[in-house]
Amino acid sequence: MKPFKTPTTHGDLIQSWQRAWRNLNLPAPAGLFERLLAAYNEPHRHYHTQQHIVECLEHFDAALALATEPGEVEIALWFHDAIYILRGADNELRSADWAMQELAASGATTQVQARVHNLIMTTLHNAIPSDADQQLLVDIDLAILGAAPARFNEYDRQVRAEYSWVPGLLYRIKRRAVLKHFLTRDHLYNTSHFRNRYEQQAKANLQTATG
Repeated sequence: MKPFKTPTTHGDLIQSWQRAWRNLNLPAPAGLFERLLAAYNEPHRHYHTQQHIVECLEHFDAALALATEPGEVEIALWFHDAIYILRGADNELRSADWAMQELAASGATTQVQARVHNLIMTTLHNAIPSDADQQLLVDIDLAILGAAPARFNEYDRQVRAEYSWVPGLLYRIKRRAVLKHFLTRDHLYNTSHFRNRYEQQAKANLQTATG
């Protein structure tokens, strides 16, 4: 697959989608691509949108060689924020369950279903990734922290918009705690690919946002 253009075209997304299912040796369910894009374009979303999926797929395309099971990682990226309910406490679980349901319907083995489910659940960022594919997916999901300052600031505004129901002072306290937690880590990223490209900028962004 050729590198994504900027901005990524609809055709690029179709290529990614088809590649994921081809690497899984499974047929892509009819209409599912359109359903997922519709989900990522729901009006209540501001960060967890098609823009985020495009950015994730661009990072995946650049790090494809790191994937042990590229089809599983790519399909997990497509599904990892498929369900986004405001104030929802189990969006990742619902997204993982949806992915597993579609994989089962397409004939995936229970092992593939479980691995994709686990990949999506790693985006909770509450546990150490247990294998190379989980490390890659987590790094991709957190690559936004190492974006150029203008994009990082846009991301920060987008997250705030998704939490517009939280009072300002409480939001600032909670958000600062989340971002500062990342700074307590020895490394923000698991792989040298992402460390070399984004670690320094990510730490600078986080220090500015929490300073």
